[in-house]
Amino acid sequence: MKFGVAIRNMGPQSTAATIRECAVAAERLGYDAVFVSDHLCIPPDQTEGSGGRYLDVLATLAFLAGVTQRIRLGISVLVLPYRPPVLTAKLIATIQELSAQRMIIGVGSGWMKPEFEALGVDFKQRGAITTETLRVIRHLFAHEAEPYQGKLVSFPAFVFKPRPQRPPIWIGGNGANAVARVIEFGDGWHPMLRAAEMGPAIARVRSEAAAKGKTSLEIVARCGFPLDDMPRTRDRLALYEQAGVTYVIVDLGRYADSAHFIRQAEKFMNQAAT
Repeated sequence: MKFGVAIRNMGPQSTAATIRECAVAAERLGYDAVFVSDHLCIPPDQTEGSGGRYLDVLATLAFLAGVTQRIRLGISVLVLPYRPPVLTAKLIATIQELSAQRMIIGVGSGWMKPEFEALGVDFKQRGAITTETLRVIRHLFAHEAEPYQGKLVSFPAFVFKPRPQRPPIWIGGNGANAVARVIEFGDGWHPMLRAAEMGPAIARVRSEAAAKGKTSLEIVARCGFPLDDMPRTRDRLALYEQAGVTYVIVDLGRYADSAHFIRQAEKFMNQAAT
């Protein structure tokens, strides 16, 4: 398995100095990638843990691209209906270009209804918008200048440059629509399931993907670990591996500061990942 680590782009830990120190440390410790999480408009009754402070994920990855050299830069997950499809594709292409093609794009359709209302996006259309945005991203990364005609989005031919290699796309979600997106668009599947639930679900999705000719999928789990109980941590990792998980995003919770993050991240890599 490969290991990434989540960095808090929210709350008091989301200062420039702290996220820089965490990302640089994760790179030094040998993590494959750092991941940030997407919210734009937190309602007042949902601020526990963040205080309502969230850095935009794409801007944050652009910042991290400039302070790291090798580690990959991921989103777990980008809520696609929050942003216009063409703008989203342009931002992704720009960060992918400037980071020397280090991005990983986990995507989802979102769940926080008040956030959709604040952004003026129809909550009931979030699934359709997610699918359409994925089609726009695929189209623009595949063609330098061709028109696009979709159900929700259409545009004339325009030059899409820079046009680096498209980042890997990991589809978030567990439902039938999410699995359909895995088959159509996904380089990976990023469900939110407990370790004990992963095995049968992974087998089913792999079987459906193989039937459509897709035989290589990254299977992603994001999880916190009881690092004060290393046998339990190793047992959980073993369960993931047995289930078919190929990539684990380590969530270190609400670490107090960069020093706390580094101690926990180092402990995981030195005592659990070996």
